[in-house]
Amino acid sequence: MGAEERRPMRAMLDGPPAISGGRPAFPEGLPLARPSIPDPERVVRDVRAILESEVLTNGPYVAEFERRAAEYLQVRHCVAVSSCTSGLMLVLRAAGLSGDVILPSFTFAATAHAVAWNGLRPAFVDIDPRTLTLSAATATWGTGMRTSAILATHTYGTPCDVEGLAEAAERSGIRLFYDAAHAFGSRHQGRPVGGFGDAEVFSLTPTKPVVAGEGGIIATNDEELAEACRLGREYAKEPDYDSRFVGLNARMSEFHAAVGLSSFDGLDDRVAERNRVAGWYREALGSSTGIRFPEVRTGDLSTYKDFTILVDSQAFGIDAASLAEALTAEGIEVRRYYSPPVHRMRPYRNSGISLPVTEHAAAEVVTLPLWVGMTEDHVARVVEAMSRIQGSLAAPMPAS
Repeated sequence: MGAEERRPMRAMLDGPPAISGGRPAFPEGLPLARPSIPDPERVVRDVRAILESEVLTNGPYVAEFERRAAEYLQVRHCVAVSSCTSGLMLVLRAAGLSGDVILPSFTFAATAHAVAWNGLRPAFVDIDPRTLTLSAATATWGTGMRTSAILATHTYGTPCDVEGLAEAAERSGIRLFYDAAHAFGSRHQGRPVGGFGDAEVFSLTPTKPVVAGEGGIIATNDEELAEACRLGREYAKEPDYDSRFVGLNARMSEFHAAVGLSSFDGLDDRVAERNRVAGWYREALGSSTGIRFPEVRTGDLSTYKDFTILVDSQAFGIDAASLAEALTAEGIEVRRYYSPPVHRMRPYRNSGISLPVTEHAAAEVVTLPLWVGMTEDHVARVVEAMSRIQGSLAAPMPAS
């Protein structure tokens, strides 16, 4: 392909990109994410009521939050915890696992940290090149005599291949858990993410669809597992103060539950709005050579907790790292979820692991701003900045 055949995005900003001394596209700054708190005044009233009650933990707000979460997720049990990470740690501990846990390396480090903190060995396997979620085929291939569980991630809020992973776990007689940090509000074939596998664990931090400030939710239909997690979040101690196993202080406060309860209002509308913003990006970038998107399977709904693109450096003319640096100079906050992948991080480096799909994806990712309240103009200006960067910095393609 000759240089004239590359299809650059249309640039409407004048002059060079900001990284080369030009005027930034967003001198005021464009954040990567913004928390959605539908009714701040209600939260203030609830916090005042909590303070007046003098019940700051283990009270009615946490109980109501668990009830509302279970109702929305269509599961029998929800256990509120202090974070998604502590929830993952508790689930793995309560399940009584040993040996190896299969998981993706293309995920946030907390997925692997929860495994390692339990004295289990993270056994990283590759991802599906289309969805960037854990591949059922590689999970099956990676399962061995020491494997006790699969821990998959609904990456960016995109539902995993839940049927394929369930089949892989059942065939091997092992447990199946999901890091669903991004996925409160996602759906697989119309069914809410939350009731798949033995348990799913959600995050409630400010970048997530449901916000509690900090916190997490363990969702499960396994009564025994739920009770063990409830016990485990209180140091696993019974009223006699005799701990039944090595638990944690992983309680959710009443204050966080009050914020989380307000976040249920309009949740589906906010997920729809996130999909609308993602649609604007896809439409604006869809014809650009060298840019592609992780797939969401037909019939599934992603929360688009993150909107991540993959940049082919040869076709686009700039690699993902350089594009991210140039966008930052434009006042556009970006991330590279997930680069480096976990198996390349210092605690997990292992030269014997070969994950070609993961490493290829990690080299190409750039995560762009997406939040409720973003406008089509915001998206257009981001795309225009990318076009200006490409037009100025892209290396010419050699003639074919």
